[in-house]
This record gives sequence, C-alpha cells and structure tokens, in this order.
Amino acid sequence: MGIEDFGGGQNARTDVLVVTTNDVPGYRVEKVIGEVFGLTVRSRHLGSQIGAGLKSMIGGELKGLTKTLVETRNQAMERLVEQARSRGANGVLMFRFDVTETADVGTEVCAYGTAVVISPL
Repeated sequence: MGIEDFGGGQNARTDVLVVTTNDVPGYRVEKVIGEVFGLTVRSRHLGSQIGAGLKSMIGGELKGLTKTLVETRNQAMERLVEQARSRGANGVLMFRFDVTETADVGTEVCAYGTAVVISPL
C-alpha cells in the first residue's frame, strides 16, 4: 500500500472549501448557514479483527484498519460537503471529526462544521 492509501482530505477542484479555521484569509463570510455534518458507521470485518488481535501481540501498525478508517473519514467528509452544497454554501469553517465506537459492532465517524457563503475580499 502506498501513501495515497493513508491520506485524505479534500479534492483541490471542489466548489466547497473546507477548513479547520474560524476564517479563510483573503475571504469574508457573507452568510452563515449553520451546522452541517456527514455521518457514516462501519462494521468491523472479522478477518481484520483477527489480524488486529494477532498484530497487537507483536506490535506495529494495523494497516488494514488504518486504511478502513481513512476511507470512512473520507466518506463522512464527502457527505458533509454534499450537505453544505445542497444548502447553498461554498465553504465550511471549523471542520472537525468525531469518532465513536457503537455498541461493540462498529465505528461511527461524524464530520461536522459550519456552512457559510464566502467571497474574496
């Protein structure tokens, strides 16, 4: 697996800019639309659980689980961007992830932030 399998983030050609900051240098916030989020829940794969258990005894990165978490986070972010776009936003400020275990059967990943309309100064 290459480094591209373990990365994430936004496509450079998107029409909705997502940032973790309160503002975007060179832009002003014209309108605050409100909170948006993207949510996904992934169940655990039995094979990866067994592999993770074995790997935990000898140490090292659990690459299969890492790749799955990256894919899950990217899906949550894509859903957040879709929701922001559908509400008329072209930006999301204060972007964050929240990850929670759900009843020992899977992992919930929520991407959230504040949808806004921004324009260049």
